[in-house]
Amino acid sequence: MTRLVVVTAGLSNPSSTRILADQLAAAAVSSLEAAGRAVDVEVVELRDLAHAITDNLLTGFPAGALADAVASVAAADAVIAVTPVFSASYSGLFKSFFDVLDADALDGTPVLMAGTAGTPRHSLVLEHALRPLFSYLHAAPLPTAVFAASEDFGSRGLSDRVERAAGELTDAVLRRRQLHAVDPYEDVTPFEQLLNG
Repeated sequence: MTRLVVVTAGLSNPSSTRILADQLAAAAVSSLEAAGRAVDVEVVELRDLAHAITDNLLTGFPAGALADAVASVAAADAVIAVTPVFSASYSGLFKSFFDVLDADALDGTPVLMAGTAGTPRHSLVLEHALRPLFSYLHAAPLPTAVFAASEDFGSRGLSDRVERAAGELTDAVLRRRQLHAVDPYEDVTPFEQLLNG
């Protein structure tokens, strides 16, 4: 079972951020299932955890639903992370959630990054803010990040980017499982044999 966690930081309900997150999750599930993987999807709506995130920043301890969300992200086989863009960067709520994770929580985890904004001028935020964040956290950010301005919703271009990113996510999940399935100590040459030549 592939565990896919979708982290979305939209502030309104409904939000364009959540709409994009749902589109990415649906495409990823479809792609993973086509590759023969069963998928369990969990959505972490940061708007509902805002107070708990602030409490965690002040106390150093996650509680309740936030502790569950942190554990889900740490146990995920892949993460889809979607943020609205404010002041040319990710939202404070989005960043605060990733600040409360343990340093190794995302180690090697494939992350599909995405962002939404009212104008395409903010599209580079994925490269100058999100990619460095997830690289710092030792995650494995996918090559294709998906940005959607207001006018992109319903366009063929957005659908194409969503499908491409979902395919990359599937490839990354399959590669990661293959790497972890190999036991590096299964066929070890004894040291004595190495010394004898």
